[in-house]
Amino acid sequence: MLISDGRIRWVGAHARAPREARSAREVRGADRWLTPGLIDCHVHLCFDGGPDFVAEARVSEPYAAIKCVGNAERHLAAGVTTVRDLGGLGAVVCEVARAIADGRVQGPRVVASGQALTISGGHGWNSFARQVDGPDGVRLAVREQIRSGARSIKIVATGGVLTPGVSFDFTAFTREEVDAAVHEAHKWGVPIAAHAIGRTGIDHCVRAGIDSIEHGAQISAATARAMKERGIFQVPTISALRGIVDHPEDVPSYAVEKGLRVLEFARDAFRRVIRAGARHACGTDAGTPHNPHGGVPLELARMVEWGLSPLKAMQSATSNAAELLRLPDVGSVTVGGAADLVLFGRDPLEDISAVADPTAVFLGGTLVAGRARPS
Repeated sequence: MLISDGRIRWVGAHARAPREARSAREVRGADRWLTPGLIDCHVHLCFDGGPDFVAEARVSEPYAAIKCVGNAERHLAAGVTTVRDLGGLGAVVCEVARAIADGRVQGPRVVASGQALTISGGHGWNSFARQVDGPDGVRLAVREQIRSGARSIKIVATGGVLTPGVSFDFTAFTREEVDAAVHEAHKWGVPIAAHAIGRTGIDHCVRAGIDSIEHGAQISAATARAMKERGIFQVPTISALRGIVDHPEDVPSYAVEKGLRVLEFARDAFRRVIRAGARHACGTDAGTPHNPHGGVPLELARMVEWGLSPLKAMQSATSNAAELLRLPDVGSVTVGGAADLVLFGRDPLEDISAVADPTAVFLGGTLVAGRARPS
């Protein structure tokens, strides 16, 4: 493989390498497995993964920006070269994404969503979301996020686990509000995700043509088939649930109780999506309790444990994720594409746990983590 100016210029047998390869710095990949850089489609960079998510939101935006930079860099060591942030404080993540793109700080490519959009008093109102009501209000809020630099939109279509006083299956936005959000996001050419746990909220989003269902614990068989027909992804965020329910000693009790209820549904919904032939995209929900940044390897292992093949798990964090985020330059090893690449010491398709130990991580052709073996 020949890399130049951050892009893959040639792939083929070493003996047939083009002339310009003679002067290139050589990195040996013998006895290594090469994959595209991994993609995490659901993170919260303003949050560290402490036990009380709401308490973490009680910081100033400048302080949140410092946390955001550190958390972004942690993804690189895990082989993650692109992340989508689905809700932070103000426009903090949009600005950090801009700083990374400008080369001022190191981090993966960041697709920012600005603030998530929730109804008044809805899930996330006291942490990562902007409260908005009515179709016109939703349209305005989508435009505001895009004006601030968002390249993705997130709506909170149902209740959640980490907001007290709101049941996880509560239906938040009306169908008209969901329709307005989806139409406005697509008009601007950006993907839109829905936090959606309860069945009715999920169905509203699927009918509207949302791009991804985040969590999706109550996806029915019929809805899974509709997702297949419409090309809608599920981002299951198994790690978020495990981080909450496995740590009752310090996570708020209301969150643990709701998390256990959601877990009763989540695995079956995940398998319905598999049976329907719909696709998954990998997302960790990093930043939620006991769910630190850089957790894609663990999320992939959990997806395989729940029934996904290692191949489909890897696709969920590469080609599927790139398609969902509308990033044609990443997610595959393609001539002309971005040289976001990872070397592993073992074959992830034989054993998904191999993803936990990347030996070298390249972002735009530059070694950013691990060890490269020069010739």
